[in-house]
Amino acid sequence: MARALPEHPPGFVDAVLAVVDDIPPGCVATYGDVAAMLGSRGARAVGQVMARYGADVPWWRVIRAGGRPPAGHAERARPHYELEGTPLRPSADADGYRIDLSAARWRP
Repeated sequence: MARALPEHPPGFVDAVLAVVDDIPPGCVATYGDVAAMLGSRGARAVGQVMARYGADVPWWRVIRAGGRPPAGHAERARPHYELEGTPLRPSADADGYRIDLSAARWRP
């Protein structure tokens, strides 16, 4: 039997979207970084919020651990990174690139 996901705490969606909206061009944060900024360990919850509500914020600035772009969106995200000057490096994985997390990670 599948377990239902708990609802997010009141204000969590808005808080995630506000943090993402604050990430400057050329910078990125991991899902875990965003969660930590909100005093949470819920990287997956941040991912759920981005998947459901993130279309109106700079979604490409929230990446997976290790510098990988959002799952399934590498091709759509790359032009944003290039336009913003986000440091990228080639990668042999399916995405073909990774964000240089050590150079681009946002630390407010």
